[in-house]
Amino acid sequence: MTDSVEPATSSARRRTPLLIALDVVRGGLIGTAETVPGVSGGTVALMTGVYETLLTSMGHLIAGVRVWTVDAVRRRGGGRAREQFAQVRWGVLVPIGVGMAAALVAAAHVMERLLEDHPETMRALFLGLVLASLAVPFRHSRVSADASGRVGAWRPREWLVAAVAAAAVAAVLSLPGGQLSPEPYVLVPAGAVAVSALVLPGLSGSFLLLTMGLYEPTIAALNDRDLGYLALFAIGAVVGLVTIVKVLQWLLEHHRRVTLVILTGVMAGSLVALWPWQDEDGGRLAPSGDLVAPAVAFAAGVTAVVLVLLAEHRVLARAGKQR
Repeated sequence: MTDSVEPATSSARRRTPLLIALDVVRGGLIGTAETVPGVSGGTVALMTGVYETLLTSMGHLIAGVRVWTVDAVRRRGGGRAREQFAQVRWGVLVPIGVGMAAALVAAAHVMERLLEDHPETMRALFLGLVLASLAVPFRHSRVSADASGRVGAWRPREWLVAAVAAAAVAAVLSLPGGQLSPEPYVLVPAGAVAVSALVLPGLSGSFLLLTMGLYEPTIAALNDRDLGYLALFAIGAVVGLVTIVKVLQWLLEHHRRVTLVILTGVMAGSLVALWPWQDEDGGRLAPSGDLVAPAVAFAAGVTAVVLVLLAEHRVLARAGKQR
């Protein structure tokens, strides 16, 4: 939890082997989430306390690459770019990136099979995970100051803002699925749209692909190592990532409290897509059939979040004492 608001000092960047391993696991969870319709990688990042660290680091990395490119053309040297790169939390970013890449490749087969064979149980698990993780942005928002310098409980208008954000996301996630052909002119914008869910908690990249009819082709491309398809998709992803990361970074720096309030609402709205009992078109149904397995999975999801947050708190507290 405190890792997401940890100052970017040299001491903060020193990582113990246990923290590095924890970041690899976090990356694996984020990557796995991106293969599951209805589950947002951004939500998992926020839930595990690395959302702002990742967002800020990606923002500085993007700025560094942009400045380096411009200065290289104008032969100004790399001083300005190095200043941006120095602010990237490499000790966090690299392990998480490794975990994400490994999970994306490994989870494609596994998650496809689990969701196909046990859809209600898996959605119940994710529902428990996301519901419990609402505590993360909610708590961070309460300790962040608003425009008047006030901290503490949400005001009525902040509850209203969160409710509007939740309703908007719920409406998007309730849209019926479409069917687009995986042509080059489709894959680039689809990649840009889908990657926004990696940055925006509550929006699932896989679900957005599902609504466009591109989820199965994309999973198949990952499994078959279709480099042409993946390259076009990656181009769109880079474009989308560059755009939205800078916007969110600015919002968190200048309007942190209201941004976290909105993110809490966005996560709450995403719960609509995770209701365990659904028809083939994603419509919500009354509970039926085996209720025990989904109930156990839901409880396991809530428990897992609580245990992860407690373990992280202890690890970071121990690391802080050793500095």
